[in-house]
Amino acid sequence: MGKALRRSTRIAASKRSLEDEESKFDPISPPEVLKKRVKTDLKVKVSETEDQGDNSASTSTELKIGDPIPDLSLLSEDNDSISLKKIAEENKIVVFFVYPKASTPGCTRQACGFRDNYDDLKKHSAVFGLSSDSVTSQKRFQTKQNLPYHLLSDPKREFIGLLGAKKTPLSGSIRSHFVFVDGKLRFKRVKISPEVSVNDAKKEILELAEKVKE
Repeated sequence: MGKALRRSTRIAASKRSLEDEESKFDPISPPEVLKKRVKTDLKVKVSETEDQGDNSASTSTELKIGDPIPDLSLLSEDNDSISLKKIAEENKIVVFFVYPKASTPGCTRQACGFRDNYDDLKKHSAVFGLSSDSVTSQKRFQTKQNLPYHLLSDPKREFIGLLGAKKTPLSGSIRSHFVFVDGKLRFKRVKISPEVSVNDAKKEILELAEKVKE
């Protein structure tokens, strides 16, 4: 009797062990598990598609050489609304220089560089500073540094984004400058030093002025 009982117990244990091993390799999962997996896979695929869509959209809207200036209006340091289209209509050549933050060292060198060359530049081009700073900060910056041109406030970085000068999708701007001729983008310089921005912009504008004379 004792031997028979022990034998039946061993057989039952062996069956359970075999069933456990088989369940590890069973390709068929319970329906509720499959449903969860399908939902998870769909969520991942949808999110990947949305991310790709966002990236392609931001890339496609960035201005390229030859593209027209966007139909936007921004506030100046005096809180006046300034139409970009109107600027382009009134000036054959327009330069916008982008700086990350008003009154910081590099941005001050860039802004003062355009100030010191303004007499030469204004003969051929309109000059505008551009950043995401508030109107108040722009006015303070202009007054402190005696800047003779307008500073445009772009807190939502709409124009800055179209120019391709956003530092990250959430915040920041990249030092750069952009030259428009007859309302179309002609020169695009992104991620440059304050001195290079000033010197190259001046060179580009003077070269364009010579071509216009011809």
